[in-house]
Amino acid sequence: MADINTSSAKTAQKAAKARSVTLSDMDDSERSALELMELLFFAYRDFISDPDQILEQYGFGRAHHRVMHFVLRNPGIRVAELLDILKITKQSLGRVLKQLIDEEFIYQREGTSDRRQRLLYVTDKGRTLALSLAAPQIARVRAALERSGPDVEENLKSTLLKLVNSAERDQVRRWTGSR
Repeated sequence: MADINTSSAKTAQKAAKARSVTLSDMDDSERSALELMELLFFAYRDFISDPDQILEQYGFGRAHHRVMHFVLRNPGIRVAELLDILKITKQSLGRVLKQLIDEEFIYQREGTSDRRQRLLYVTDKGRTLALSLAAPQIARVRAALERSGPDVEENLKSTLLKLVNSAERDQVRRWTGSR
């Protein structure tokens, strides 16, 4: 039988060692990157907070939001493309899509050249919801850009794109319309 206390003690020692790494152990570049990483965490938390409140009223989550956004932005998107964008399992997407279709936020059609393809579109109801989710985020981004001065938008786009895995940057440029 395994000694649980010994295993717990080793885990606690590893955790203590990990915590013992302080900012003073980092060089300026690492501290700066850590600070930016933390700012991204906080920015994302606040960026998503308004849509989260709206989604809660429908019993939806963030996966519903992402699906609605990309279907709105890419009418007729294939399910396979959506899976590629979201990097989620077919099962996860299937559950979310079923709910959005059942509640008439999204509809699907067969592909014209390949009837096995499922092409996705937002309904009028879906468009209204997707735009209401985007509105506070657009306002937050616009306000931040306006307070940040000239050239910040292009620099920010460039930096964010560089955070995307290099193998996927061209595809992300196509999906977002970025240069």
